[in-house]
Amino acid sequence: MADATFESLHEDDDGPPAVPLATPPVFVWPPQPAGLVKFLFGYPGYIWPLNILYMGMAIATWFWLTPDLATMKTFQWDWIAVIWGRNLGLTFLVFGGLHFRFYIAKAQGRRFMMNRREPTRNHRRFLFGNQVRENMFWTAGSAVAIWSAYEVVTLWAFANGYIPMLSWEAHPVWFVVLFLAIPMIRDAHFYFVHRLLHHPMFYKRFHALHHKNVDIGPWSGMSMHPVEHVLYFSGILLHWVMLSHPLHAIFHVQQTGLSPALGHVGFHRAKGKGGGEFPIGKRYYHYLHHRFFECNYGGDGTVPLDKWFGTFHDGTPESHEIMRGRRKQAHGTEAGAA
Repeated sequence: MADATFESLHEDDDGPPAVPLATPPVFVWPPQPAGLVKFLFGYPGYIWPLNILYMGMAIATWFWLTPDLATMKTFQWDWIAVIWGRNLGLTFLVFGGLHFRFYIAKAQGRRFMMNRREPTRNHRRFLFGNQVRENMFWTAGSAVAIWSAYEVVTLWAFANGYIPMLSWEAHPVWFVVLFLAIPMIRDAHFYFVHRLLHHPMFYKRFHALHHKNVDIGPWSGMSMHPVEHVLYFSGILLHWVMLSHPLHAIFHVQQTGLSPALGHVGFHRAKGKGGGEFPIGKRYYHYLHHRFFECNYGGDGTVPLDKWFGTFHDGTPESHEIMRGRRKQAHGTEAGAA
């Protein structure tokens, strides 16, 4: 993995956000009740605005864009096509919409852009000689197909009673708690899958395809090898063993499929029409992973596994020097063993 050139990390009109990055006060000791409440219910925070949007999208999807369970008891191409078609449509709406706003319409120019440059337009290391076209190929092809396959089989299992179904009427509190916990569950699952994919045996064969995207854009998010897609979307299998509802499974897999668009958008703030500005979640957290590789494996750090396992990069030059030292030590050990 090539070492990336380190640049000054400070906040200005065009650069990255202020550092050091902080992890949320969720799994901390001693507890921080005031900070936790602010994080959960404040703006921007855990629920508002992004997770509430994903939750609303999942609810709308379940009630208006998903066939009824009776229909899904047998595998039929008509309802399977509905699942695949709506997932493909949502992908183009979210990934394509963000790409259009930031990279085609250039609605805010380079303001709050984290990348050194825009996605590569002409280089032979990418399929079709174009980074965005390659990313769209893997996203609209492999990612949507594997996402949809997981979802189809899970809904079929719910419909046939192979998976026990949580009832809203019988357990409304657990229904809501699980709904709110899914982003954390997904973040933890992603960390361990991501660490596995950085093992040399998997990195060169599969994950290196995703890391061709150094200067990221929305379509980079799901540009992965099909084997990585299989591992990445496997979080939905948790609903096979824990009591939940098809709505929870849809929310889980839908956020898994769509959130990488924002995670790789390449900007950390967006400008509104009225001149206002608002943060785009914790985009800088994952951006640092694409720059420096051996750090920030989690989705957004809500579950601070990177801190617990010593892979957290807070964006400061000091943090980068620590990562650089570990890399040199690892390379020296490998040379000595050879």
